[in-house]
Amino acid sequence: MKIKCITMLILGSLLFITHPISAQEKDPWDETQLMEPESLAEILNDSEEKNDPLILAVNPDGMYGLPYEGGIKNSIWFGPAGKEENLAALKKFLEQLDKDAEIVIYCGCCPTEMCPNIRPAFELLNELGFENHKLLNIPTNIEKDWMEKGFPMKK
Repeated sequence: MKIKCITMLILGSLLFITHPISAQEKDPWDETQLMEPESLAEILNDSEEKNDPLILAVNPDGMYGLPYEGGIKNSIWFGPAGKEENLAALKKFLEQLDKDAEIVIYCGCCPTEMCPNIRPAFELLNELGFENHKLLNIPTNIEKDWMEKGFPMKK
């Protein structure tokens, strides 16, 4: 009986790994809330743009050997949103903003589909009632999808 239970547990785990939850079930955003890196880079490069979005970084410090100062231009860093204390700091910051504030969040530690930091941050924005927030869609990681393309970085 014990071997049968262990076998069922292993098979169930393999089934979960090989058949992940659909994006619709696990992602707190919809397609209209994804922003491509090229679009954000264009906004940041437009010197006449008066209303840049608020860019919130929810990634680990020191990614790709860079201190956080190497983040996306104009971004505010909160640390990995997968950690409760960082999510609490983000919440405290967000509670001071208007619900119609234009916000873009990003992490870039790994592909969007696997990132442990963007979902808690995006869910928080939803829970707090924000109406104009987007997720920077990073298919691979911040190095490949932003830095190697020469998009604007903090100096």
